[in-house]
Amino acid sequence: MTDNQAPGNEKQTTDETHLKPLNDMKNKAWKEFKSIVIIILCVFTFRSVFFEPFKIPSGSMIPTLMIGDFIVVNKFSYGFKVPFSDFTWGDTSWDPIYLFGKKFPERGDVVVFKYPRALTDNYIKRVIGLPGDTIEIRNKVVYINDQPLEGVEFDGAEIMKDMDDKFKDIDFKFYKTKTGNHEHVIQVDSADYRNMDMPKVTIPADNFFVMGDNRDNSYDSRGWGFVDFKLIRGKAMFVWFSMIFPGGEDSFKFRPWRIGKAIN
Repeated sequence: MTDNQAPGNEKQTTDETHLKPLNDMKNKAWKEFKSIVIIILCVFTFRSVFFEPFKIPSGSMIPTLMIGDFIVVNKFSYGFKVPFSDFTWGDTSWDPIYLFGKKFPERGDVVVFKYPRALTDNYIKRVIGLPGDTIEIRNKVVYINDQPLEGVEFDGAEIMKDMDDKFKDIDFKFYKTKTGNHEHVIQVDSADYRNMDMPKVTIPADNFFVMGDNRDNSYDSRGWGFVDFKLIRGKAMFVWFSMIFPGGEDSFKFRPWRIGKAIN
């Protein structure tokens, strides 16, 4: 203690010396916490507005998409939304608020949307019919405004090599077709004789008729109706990974050749 330092000040100085490292640790922890919160908020905002990953759990879009494909969905394909405005949790589901660039999907787009009968579930299908179109199905042929969606049959042996286990024993026929500006392949179960016909209907305003490319193994607009535009979350862009983990009916599969595949 110096000559001019009061006796009580010595204890005060010692306490401050011990408290300084503790305060520094608290400040550092608080800064790190704020940084983590900002990073998490930025990531979720990015997913909400720009791009979001999804995993394909079913075979309804085979051969365009295989079970186990991980895809990237463009969330602003049909307009720039207010972040988190299409939020869904339990019984709560908000409609998206578009700031600018709002536009409808084009015929043939592969879209991810909230399933109309259970909004917490995300489905992926191909847009077949647009608002105002008439849709009819006869003998598994789709007619849009009385014009058939024609396809050219081809040998799908290469597709069958990559087929998911549960579909390997099905006698599929494969057709190259064009829906809108999208050239793609559909597959039909030649042994499935269920009545899949549908009488002619007109698609209401702001609604879309969607189907899976695995036509006889897809639960789609033929079964539950149209998709309202407000339920569409975005357009599927490409496959960024493809793997099936063993379990149930599936064996392990890793498909590196599908990585980077564009979804047309």
